[in-house]
Amino acid sequence: MKGMKISREAVQYVAGLARLDLSEEETERFTLQLNTVLSYMNKLNELDTSSVECMSHVIDVFNAFRRDMTEESYSQDVTLLNAPEKENGFFKVPKIIED
Repeated sequence: MKGMKISREAVQYVAGLARLDLSEEETERFTLQLNTVLSYMNKLNELDTSSVECMSHVIDVFNAFRRDMTEESYSQDVTLLNAPEKENGFFKVPKIIED
């Protein structure tokens, strides 16, 4: 994989798959940008990482969720105070499914 390059044809092929109509200038720019990224990746592949411990995150991850605690809820009467329509203690909504 060392020294791998992206050709203009490859960029045009992928653009075609994505249904993108790239101009000649855009094709040149994307080809250059993708080759720059690949060049950087090749540079990173030269590093010796054999002594680096595998990890999923750079920093320690902790559960950011709050504790699940029961709390007082609104009463049915308070909940229905602003209801445009109500019936038998429930919100009344228009019927959307026909029989």
